[in-house]
Formats: sequence, C-alpha cells, structure tokens
Amino acid sequence: MGFRSLAAELLPTALQGLQRVSFAASASAAVEADSFDALAAKLSYLGKGEQKQVREAYKFADEAHLGQFRASGLPYITHPIAVAGLCADWKLDVQAIMAALMHDTIEDKGVTKTELIERFGAPTADLVDGLTKLDKLQFNTREEGQAESFRKMLLAMSRDVRVILVKLADRLHNMRTMDAMAPSKAQRIARETLDIYAPIAHRLGLNEVYRELQDLSFEHLHPWRRAALSKAVQRSRGYRRDIVERVQTEVVAAFAKQKIKVQVSGREKTIFSIYRKMREKHDGFAQVNDIFGFRIVVGTLDECYRSLGVLHQLYKPVPGRFKDYIAIPKGNGYQSLHTTLVSPLGTPVEFQVRTEAMHAVAEKGIAAHWLYKAGDKDGSAAADAQRLGAMWLQSLLDIQDETRDSTEFLEHVKIDLFPDAVYVFTPKSKILALPRGATPVDFAYAIHSDVGDHTVAAKVNSEPVALRTELKSGDVVEIITAPGARPNPGWLNIVRTGRARSKIRHYLKNLEQEESLALGEKMLAQALRAEGLRLPSADPNDDAAAAVWHTLTRWSGNRSRAELMVDIGLGRKIAIIVAKRLAAQLIELGTRPDAVTLSLGRYGNDDSTPTQGMVFVDGRDGASIRLAPCCRPIPGDAITGYLGRGEGLLVHTAECHVGQRLFERDRERWIQVAWADELDRSFETRIEALVQNGKGVLAQMAAAISGAEADITHLDMGQEPASETTELRLLVSVRDRQHLADILRVLRRVPTVLKVARHKP
Repeated sequence: MGFRSLAAELLPTALQGLQRVSFAASASAAVEADSFDALAAKLSYLGKGEQKQVREAYKFADEAHLGQFRASGLPYITHPIAVAGLCADWKLDVQAIMAALMHDTIEDKGVTKTELIERFGAPTADLVDGLTKLDKLQFNTREEGQAESFRKMLLAMSRDVRVILVKLADRLHNMRTMDAMAPSKAQRIARETLDIYAPIAHRLGLNEVYRELQDLSFEHLHPWRRAALSKAVQRSRGYRRDIVERVQTEVVAAFAKQKIKVQVSGREKTIFSIYRKMREKHDGFAQVNDIFGFRIVVGTLDECYRSLGVLHQLYKPVPGRFKDYIAIPKGNGYQSLHTTLVSPLGTPVEFQVRTEAMHAVAEKGIAAHWLYKAGDKDGSAAADAQRLGAMWLQSLLDIQDETRDSTEFLEHVKIDLFPDAVYVFTPKSKILALPRGATPVDFAYAIHSDVGDHTVAAKVNSEPVALRTELKSGDVVEIITAPGARPNPGWLNIVRTGRARSKIRHYLKNLEQEESLALGEKMLAQALRAEGLRLPSADPNDDAAAAVWHTLTRWSGNRSRAELMVDIGLGRKIAIIVAKRLAAQLIELGTRPDAVTLSLGRYGNDDSTPTQGMVFVDGRDGASIRLAPCCRPIPGDAITGYLGRGEGLLVHTAECHVGQRLFERDRERWIQVAWADELDRSFETRIEALVQNGKGVLAQMAAAISGAEADITHLDMGQEPASETTELRLLVSVRDRQHLADILRVLRRVPTVLKVARHKP
C-alpha cells in the first residue's frame, strides 16, 4: 500500500480543526437519527404507561441539558437519546431506559439524587447514581479519581447489572462519536476502553459490543495500522469471494439433503482481532488464514451435533481444532460447537454451530436475559448467561470486602477480566473456569476462601504437584488442607485471579495489624517502664484511662489507641518518644514514677544510644518481627533490632556490616533485642564450602549434614564453568550456634571439602 493512498484515506483524521463545518452540514441528519421519535419507534415492547414515563424522563433530561453542546456541535441531548436507543435494542426495561436518558444529569447539571427519587422513583435514581463519576471529590491524582469512580460503578453494577449495560451503551456511543475530540483525550479514552470496558463486555457475553469497542479503540490508538489492515482485508475479501460462495453453496446443499433447517452466514474476523493475532504470533497478514468463517444456526440442541456430522462428512476436519463449548460453556455463558475444516482450496475454514437461543447469548450475552423476557421464548441459554454473570458480579463484592484501596481494587478486577480460560474439574466432577495460567491456589480460592487459606498441597490428576503448577483444561484438581496452615506471601507471585489475590492480601494485612499491635504494646510498655510508669488500662469503660488515650492519639495524629500501637509496631512512630509524651500526661494527672517499676526498666550498655527496652525474639518470622536475610541470625548470635519505617522490626546480628551502616545513619531507630528462652523452631543460615570436583561430592556433603541432624533448604553452585574446585553456597536449617558448629566440624572431615565457613555479609 502506498503512502499517498494511506494519507488520502487518513487525512480527515488529521484535519480535526476543519471538521466542524462537515459536522454542521450533517447536523440535521444526525439530530434526526438521534431524535426522541427515533427512540420512541423502538419502544413498542413497553406498555403505554411505561412509554409515557420514558417521555417524561426525556423532557426532564432535555430541560437539564438545555444549552449544552457536544464537541461535535450537536445538542447534548442527542447523546442520552442514542444511549437509550442502544438499551432499547437490548429490550431493557423502562427504568433502564429512563436512567439512560438521565445518566449525565447528576454529574453535569447538578441534579440531586433526591430530586430524581421524588420524580422517577428510587430504582431509577439508584441506576443514575451508579453511573455518576465522583468528580466532585478531591483525589491526589486523576488515576486515583478514575479508579474510585470505576469502583463505585462496579459495586452499583454488582447490585444491579443494568448499571453496566447502560454504561456500556454510553461508552459505545461516545466511541462512535469521538472524531471531534482532541487526539490526546481520544487516545486516553480509547486506551481505557480497550483495557477495561471491552473486557467487561466480553466477560458479560456482549460480543457485538466487545468487538465494536475493540475496533473503535484500535482506530483511535493506531489509525495508520488500522487503515493498512482494513485495505488488506478488503483486497483479501475480493480474492476469496469465489471460495466463500462455493463453500456456502455446498454447505447449504449438504444440510438440505439431510433435511436439517439451518441459517448459514459468513463470519469475518474484526480488524483488531487480526492485528492482535499478528502481534501474538509475529505473523504477517498473509499467514492469518482464518479471517473468514461460517456460522450455522439450527433449531435444537440435537441438531447441533447432527450438523457436526454433516460438516465432517462434507470436508475433512483439522485434527485438534474441535471445541465443544455446549457441553462446557465459556465463563460468560457462550455456547457453540467450533470445528475447523479444510476447504476445497486447501485453506482452513472455521465453522460455529449453535441454536437460536445460543446465538442470542453469543451476541447479546447477559442482555439476552431481557430479550427473552420480552419475547417470551425459551430462554434457558439466556438464564445461564445471567447466572454466570451474577457469579462474576458476586466475586466483585468479595474482592471489595477485602480491598479498601480503589487502585488495588481496579488492579484485581483487571486481572479477573483476563479473557482466556481453562476448564478444570473438582474430584466430584464439578467444572470450574479459571484464567489461563491459573494455579491450584487459584482453584482453592475459587472453591472457598477457607479452602484457599488452609491449602498445603495439591494433586492434579491424582499426582502430587507444586502449588505454582499451571492448570490445563481437563485437569482434575484436588486440594489438601491443614487446620494450622496459613496463606504464604509468596502466593501473590503465582496466583492469576483477582479473588485469590485479594483474599491473600486481606489475610496478610490482618496478620500484620495483629502482630504489629502486639509488638507496639510491648515496646511502649517497656519504654514507659523506663520512665517508672505503667501503661494505662485499655478498658474503654475506664473513663480516666480513656481520656489519657484520647489526648495521646490526638497528639500523635491517630484515630484510636490500636492504630497508634500498630504504628509503633511498624516503626512509623518511635516508642520512646510516645512514652515520654504519655509519661508527661500521666505526671500532669498526678501519677508518680514507681521505684519498683523503674528498676524493671532495662537500659542499653551504651548510654549515648536511646533505648526502648528489650524486645524478645522467639524466631517466628512474621509481619512485624523478621530476621534480616543479609546475616540470617540464629540463637546464640548477639543481635540488635532496627525499627524500619513502616516495615516492622528487622533483627540483625551485632557484627552484620549492613546493620552497622544502618546504625550509623539512623541511630534512634535501633532497639535492644534478645533471644527468648524457649525456641521451638529451626533457623536458616548460609554456609560456603570450597570443594574438590569429583564423583559423589554432593552426596557426601548431604550425608554429612543429614548425619548432623540438619537439612539443606537451598543449594547454589553459581554460573562458573566446572574446574578442579567449585564453591558451593548452601542454606542449612539449624537449631542454634552450637548446632552450626557441629555441622561445620562434620563437613571439615569430608575428604573432598577443602574449606567451609559460615557466610558473613
């Protein structure tokens, strides 16, 4: 394709400043198409009284938007009318049509929700409110405001799916009429549509809307690429017209011979889907050979499978290209038989076989529910789509329960909108649809959050597998749980569903809060003990103590005593500073330091270093107390604690160079720590060994370590090519320093070990 032909085709897009003239010329036609009379002609499925209600809503919206114009120069009211027209095409009820007409009145014209309730009823007002962005609130960034508005809309949608149907109609009309908009704004809206709204349409089975939103977004994001592909498809359409007509004629004749009544129609891939396939497979246009296909609509389910036999007798099927989405529907309710056959010219052609009800769901998705309610036909497929849509909407509420941050919520929802799916089975043969790349952990949380929280292992097809294993369609997955098991932070790196990710994060946040609160209380009590005072009671019924805590939290900027303790435990506030402020309050109220309590306070050896009392470490890694990975302290080591800002207490060995550098830079954040008397777990430490290469070296070392009652948890041999000697780095699980010394002594007796020592950072 030449540059001039492309430039000629795309020139109007570049000359947006001159478009108002052409818009003005065609304004009358556009207004006529978007007039209320055009909408009224679509509302015959509503009763007379309902049509009167729609007319009242139109008059209200027309008055509200009087004097307001779109970027194209057309009256603004043409947009709500067009949105309502799209909703009428889906046969939505009167409340949804009214909401579509008034969907911008709260946001743009200052109409209150109370006013809408009084005039049109609470259900319609709730729909309009769910469609209203939170522009009146202040957010730190535009992205944060968008995320919060999106969360509001999705939560309204989870209560009433009509919210998202009206929103998708709104977005579709905006995308169709975006030529008059500034290119930068148009590209931002197109990107948002491609990332969020098109996947939602797909998730709800609205395939017509999904395809059009994708193509319109592609047109604004990559106009030159779309123009080039469009011309290539037009040329290809001309080349393949003969073969398409021949295949269609032969297929119709084959079905007539079998006396099966069918509707055969051609199907063409959208420009965007061709582009995406070229990108994914790194192919040129010539390599995309399934641009054209055929859709066959039959009367009954039995005829779907009979039709498959007719097609396979007519043309040879391509092995491995048959999919039965009737027996196992897609997650959005889509049902069809897919088969790829070899055409008379040797090119592959895809056929989709479905019933009329399945076809309605395939094109309209969850909106088919209203189509069948209006038409009084067999709506079993539409009911299935509605049920699956409701399941996904319920999952949004589950994610919301665990996620208070709007940006994080949007991230979880985007993950859940991943379109590809694998279909796996429970041991009782129940089918679950999960995103491609999902793991047994995703499967566990899809069953129930309690199953996910207590997962310890999994079996796939009766074979034990790692929890990070990717599931494949047809796998039978069994989850093994234990009462004491808890979610692992590492699971966040392997899960693919928003539900699993939000549940894990919610659990870890709660755990962090509980541990940090307990640590903060311990640290403040010990710091206050150094002042000769005890912590006031936490009993809310103790008025005097409650007044002290209220004054202290107002000084610290916290909302409650518990929040203050969490901040101390996480290192956001220094316990000794809070303790001195609390001591001053208590002394003002007449409390005197107690000599016995003062004697219990512990002080550091170095008087120049502030002390916050001794914290005892029992070795259990948690959210608030962690062992530093640089030096990996073990019982018997001299240790010290660094209170990171918002990171909890990090325990280093006293001789750790990393810890020493932190001490020089931030002395006031160091506190005294000591090992607890009772330690009921093992600890990992790193050792380095220089060994002589030879047969069985690793086996000899492993036997020696096992003989010393220890375990190797990790082994690293580096990337250097093999030579006479090799340096090994091992993580070994030990009880304490004495146990480590025994292991090193045993290893030094191994003939092939030349040198071995504990690693020091």
